[in-house]
Amino acid sequence: MASMDEQILKAAKEIVVKFIETGRLSPAAFPDAFQSIYQTVSDTVKGAPATRTPPEGTDGSR
Repeated sequence: MASMDEQILKAAKEIVVKFIETGRLSPAAFPDAFQSIYQTVSDTVKGAPATRTPPEGTDGSR
């Protein structure tokens, strides 16, 4: 199980770093963004149902 957790951590870190590099995320927003991305990756990998709500002002549709 530790190996899966390490892979989730690495994937979340790579996503956040890429967002910072491309200017879609500021380093000041790192703590909240990392937590959210980590949880999303973890839920996806482990198959947990999505229980999170979309950010305020959005309806979650594209």
